[in-house]
Amino acid sequence: MPKAMGLDVGDKTVGVAIADPLGITAQGITTVRRTNAKADLERLMELIRDHGVQQLVVGLPLNMDATEGPRTEVSRKLGDALASRSGLPVAYWDERLSTVAAERVLLEANVSREKRRRVVDMLAAQVILQGWLDAHRPAGEDDT
Repeated sequence: MPKAMGLDVGDKTVGVAIADPLGITAQGITTVRRTNAKADLERLMELIRDHGVQQLVVGLPLNMDATEGPRTEVSRKLGDALASRSGLPVAYWDERLSTVAAERVLLEANVSREKRRRVVDMLAAQVILQGWLDAHRPAGEDDT
């Protein structure tokens, strides 16, 4: 499986996660504070190079009825720009409730509100990437 990077695209930040070398688990690595399109792309390209990424997985914030809204356009725009700039394939992955799941994990771990705010996007990227990895695991492989 190619080395994958998952992205949770927001207005102010982009959460970033990376798959382990075997493509079994996702680990959150950072949250990129968004400034402008050029700087955002440059920082993400730096992470792509540093981690030897071969596949991008961008969370697609669909509405609960599976339709696309304004937020999906923002995610697609960044994903398409990264694909164009890097030459890498981009998979768009339904991220409905990924941030909710990330918040729940942080609340259950009794993480302070301030710390939650700093890491929730990174953890959401991890949830997105883990879902994609699980769905693309070759048949017959268990998760032990």
